[in-house]
Amino acid sequence: MNDTRKTLELLNRHLAGTALDGRRPESTKRPLSPEFVLRVKLRLLQMHFEAGVGHIGGNLSAIDTLLCLYHNIMQPDDSFVLSKGHAAGALYTTLWSADLLTDAELRTYHQDGTRLSGHPTAGAIPHIPFATGSLGHGIGIASGLALARRLRGRASHVFCLTSDGEWNEGSCWEALIFARHQKLSNLTFIVDLNGLQGFGTTREVADLSSLADKFRAFGVTPQEVDGHDQQALCAALAPACSEDGPRAIIAKTHKGFGVSYMEDKMEWHYLPMSASQYAVAINDLESVYNSPARIMGLAG
Repeated sequence: MNDTRKTLELLNRHLAGTALDGRRPESTKRPLSPEFVLRVKLRLLQMHFEAGVGHIGGNLSAIDTLLCLYHNIMQPDDSFVLSKGHAAGALYTTLWSADLLTDAELRTYHQDGTRLSGHPTAGAIPHIPFATGSLGHGIGIASGLALARRLRGRASHVFCLTSDGEWNEGSCWEALIFARHQKLSNLTFIVDLNGLQGFGTTREVADLSSLADKFRAFGVTPQEVDGHDQQALCAALAPACSEDGPRAIIAKTHKGFGVSYMEDKMEWHYLPMSASQYAVAINDLESVYNSPARIMGLAG
């Protein structure tokens, strides 16, 4: 009963438009220069290496979307739900880049007693309102939050980042039916389409063929975009509200993006980095962001 009461209290505070510590977060917009993006990604690598944990591949596929949202798109009254909870590291480092977490806090990632667990927990951090990690739940949570905000007359937006593999879950499609029926124009969900999940490629595990075609069949017109091109991502996400329902952005990404031995490799859904692999990853990312051909879309 105490846990239920605590959850309801946290939700009511969130719906009231305050951060869970009673403060509204201020806007933290800044240009996404190549140097800035590189610094954040290197901090993500460092955090995972020091903690000795995996999931780095899916974090590297998602972090460009998170940086775009938190630094160019989201307003102080908006909310974000990380449905693919295993990308918690990317969310934590994005919050750090927005001065919403400290470097000292990042050093506690995945440690005993930390607020920064491997998957987000509800209420531990002011800007993470819901626990996620059990895939398929985030879209339903985000849809309910968007409806509650509309009923309360709040002109704010809800963004939800999903993996592509979690669309194997029937609950995702139930939530999509609900969001479309309720015409939740204050909801945008983004699919991190890296083509890989825990046991292989998404085509091998449970082939959904074209997600874009399936979204259209459910009455939601998707927009497909390069998920590692900051300029294209921000342009796609910029029109925050659609006319008659939720928006869907399909971000085509690469698991382990920017690290030669990780890119498009299923095992980097799980593996931690050795010291030698960490050193190679640093060099690879530095090479990517010193290459004009790879950073054209990143200049803010």
